[in-house]
Order: sequence, then C-alpha cells, then structure tokens
Amino acid sequence: MIGSGGAGKTTLAKRLGARLNIELIHLDSIYWKPGWVETPKAEWLKIVEELVKREAWIMDGNYSGTLDLRIRACDTVVFLDMPRLVCLWRVAKRLLLNWNRNRSDMADECRERWNVDFMLWIWGYRKRTRPKVLSMLRENSQSKTIVLLRSQKEIEEFLAVL
Repeated sequence: MIGSGGAGKTTLAKRLGARLNIELIHLDSIYWKPGWVETPKAEWLKIVEELVKREAWIMDGNYSGTLDLRIRACDTVVFLDMPRLVCLWRVAKRLLLNWNRNRSDMADECRERWNVDFMLWIWGYRKRTRPKVLSMLRENSQSKTIVLLRSQKEIEEFLAVL
C-alpha cells in the first residue's frame, strides 16, 4: 500500500487486513523510534529485507529507499493516487483528532504533531515522487498486479469486489 501521506494507506490496509485475514505491517511503527527518531538506513534495509520474507503480508507506507525491494517481494501493489488537497485535508483532520497522542499505527512516543516538512512533502508528492512511483509500477506491471485507486469511490469499489 503506497501513496502520499494522507492518501488513506493505513485505513485501507486495516480494512484489507481484516477482510483477507493477512498480517498487517505498518512501516511507520517500525521505522520511527520513540521521539520521532529515524532508523539508520542500513538497519532499515535489513529490517525490510526480513519483513518481506514473511509468507503473506500487507504493508502500508512509503519509504522509497525500500520500495523496489518490497515490489519485488509482493504479488500486488495498491497505489492510492489521491488528489493533493484530499491528502492535505485528511492529514489536517488526523492532526486535530489525534493531537499530541500516539496513533495505533505509529511507534510509541511518536505523538501526533504539526510538521511543516511533512505537509510540504505531501504538497510536492505529485510532482516529485509520483512520477518515480508510476515508472516503477510500469516496469513491474507484467509480473505484479497493480491496483491504482484515485478516489474514495474507487477504493470502495475495489473493496466491494474482494
């Protein structure tokens, strides 16, 4: 499950995990250490290498440095290609609902907070990150099932046919 911050990755991953009875892995809860400390890149790569060896899983998160590894290991990629303003609105709503609290999909002591860099990353996602993701998905479209969802309606239709 990949897409911009606020695209709905965690929400959809939870729904899929429950419906399909497949292990759900929230990458944010593993990557971030208490107090918003990042995992060093070499350590992170080893962690993801171990995670993708599991028999069946749903992963939610971006982390472009390990995206190729995750795509190679999976059978299906779900890309939530949501409009920028939808993503920003969802993150703002998430901030208000969870302000200064830990979300269930985050590491301990990573309380919800305002982060201007994160909002700027979301704003620039379509122009900076999305083209790279789409290229990687095209490269893997013959060997993987690629699901591209662009609206909440498409998400609901996707879930309805499972």
